[in-house]
Amino acid sequence: MWRAVPIVVTTFRLEHRLSGCHDDGTFLAQNSCNMQTTSARYSFIFSCVGHTYVHLFTAFYFVIVLTLEVEWGRPYHEMIALWTPGALLVGVAALPAGWLGDRWNARGMMVVFFIGMGVSSIVCGLAQGPVVLTIGLTGVGLFAAIYHPVGIAWLIRNTGANRGKVLGLNGIFGSIGVAAAAVVAGALIDIIDWRAAFIIPGAVSIVTGLALWVCVYRGLIGETKAVAGAHETASRKDMLRVFAILLLTMFAGAIIYQSTQTALPKLFSGRIGDLAGGSALGIGLYVALVYGVAGFMQLVGGFLADRYPLRNVYIGAFLFQVPLLYLAASFSGLPLVAVSVLMVMFSIGALPAENMLLARYSPARHHGLAFGLKFVLAFGSAPLGLLLVSSVFQVSGGFYWVFVTLTGAAVLCVAATVLLPRDSGDVAVPSPAE
Repeated sequence: MWRAVPIVVTTFRLEHRLSGCHDDGTFLAQNSCNMQTTSARYSFIFSCVGHTYVHLFTAFYFVIVLTLEVEWGRPYHEMIALWTPGALLVGVAALPAGWLGDRWNARGMMVVFFIGMGVSSIVCGLAQGPVVLTIGLTGVGLFAAIYHPVGIAWLIRNTGANRGKVLGLNGIFGSIGVAAAAVVAGALIDIIDWRAAFIIPGAVSIVTGLALWVCVYRGLIGETKAVAGAHETASRKDMLRVFAILLLTMFAGAIIYQSTQTALPKLFSGRIGDLAGGSALGIGLYVALVYGVAGFMQLVGGFLADRYPLRNVYIGAFLFQVPLLYLAASFSGLPLVAVSVLMVMFSIGALPAENMLLARYSPARHHGLAFGLKFVLAFGSAPLGLLLVSSVFQVSGGFYWVFVTLTGAAVLCVAATVLLPRDSGDVAVPSPAE
């Protein structure tokens, strides 16, 4: 979980760039600049840590469930379905969470995010049966919904120059969370037990929330106003056309990502068990390898989106996923691991181009609403991904038809993205990273 800390420390040198602060040499100007710099620095740290946590807490159950199905003697499809209400709330609660962040303040919402998610995770660790476990998982999903609409916007408000680089780095922290989830859960299960895999991260999240509260109370982190968005340059007709296409591709792409994230631990358990040594930690390390390596593709995707037509980059990301998803349906051993890395790489690599398209083809005054809807689609699709995985596994006892179905979803995305208008001079708008 703490592998992200060295990256945070090395970013301290960006403090003036984060705040966009320039002083004129006077005492008051220097003092004001230092305060802005301190606030920007701490906001950046807590936003990045929060991005790691939200993806860790919403992913580690997929490893923990492998132990629970044995200890509680209940089938996998039944146990994995307990996360459905929580997964639904991660998406559905995003809009009201964002609204509260705007109406109240982002700092307070982030404190609630850390502490609420931590308490909910501890409840899961104390559960004696499915009912209490479902309540705890639902709480995790409810409080996790705060991060993306509040934490990303909070980071943007505290970032001056080099916003794209800062948001790209923040996106890497999210990928670290996904990768760390499998390792943290697997290690705690093997060293202690499955309860520790819930309770220890929960306690760490509560401590982080209290640390943020102390920083706010001491005035180290101030509240900032929203920054102005980019000016729209596209026609209303193109805006409606692109937004309709993106609604489809964002939803289908999210189904692919969420279903893959759900299925991968169990898929690896059955198809690369010997390579992993048959342990939860071994499976977790392979899952971490997939998401750890693939996560950096977001930087590559951003590089390509800055230099090539967004339409072509977006089409290419889905096009490469088609054969990879199909191969994952039947591969095993190291070939499956290699295909999984590439599969997730292109799934994540589509995000910068997707966000830039959404920013360009939505009115500047409604960018918050547009991205809020994206997060609702992205995380609201998780229950459908869970339903797909659990239902197909229950009927077939495997994942072949899960990945065949996802292959079809990727083909649909390719067909839809071909209908995007050809670029006539893309506006490079820094985009929130997932």
